[in-house]
Amino acid sequence: MARTYTLKHRAEQQAETRRRIVEAAVELHSTVGMALTTISMVAERAGVQRHTFYAHFPDERSLAMACSGLTLERDPLPDPEAWRAISDPRARLAAGLKAMYAWYGRNAQLAACVLRDAEFHPLTREIIALRFGPQNAACHEVLGAGLTARQRMLLRLALSFFTWRTLVTESGLKPTVAVDSMVRAIACDLGND
Repeated sequence: MARTYTLKHRAEQQAETRRRIVEAAVELHSTVGMALTTISMVAERAGVQRHTFYAHFPDERSLAMACSGLTLERDPLPDPEAWRAISDPRARLAAGLKAMYAWYGRNAQLAACVLRDAEFHPLTREIIALRFGPQNAACHEVLGAGLTARQRMLLRLALSFFTWRTLVTESGLKPTVAVDSMVRAIACDLGND
């Protein structure tokens, strides 16, 4: 019986160590960004040695996948399927943008660092494509249904984290006003394409 207890206790300790490593990396990704986060920095913040880090994560990609997985587990991206049932295009746009802007607000610091790093860091770009690409495509598909080509371009602008940051963080608009402004811009008659 003691052996079973020892194995269980060891597995719990390993899971706790892994969790500490991922938590430390997420904190660093939120402050210095993924591209500037080193394994030494993660190990130090997690209170482990480098060899312990490598026992849990053989490379930076496996750590990045664990970090993005934890982040999305804690606060999943909005589900665009919920908006599909909204028949009025303006109401559908408003619901989608409201949900996305709320998510951006809760995750602003991490999103800013990760999106900045994606500009020049291939691993960050890969993780964003894997974790956010399908959801982003689904948002565009659901919210863009029935829109003209020009309106879809404006939708792309409206769904951007950087647009949210400009409108809400930098310009001081309330999220509801930012959503309403973007819905009105998209819904305007833009002419024939």
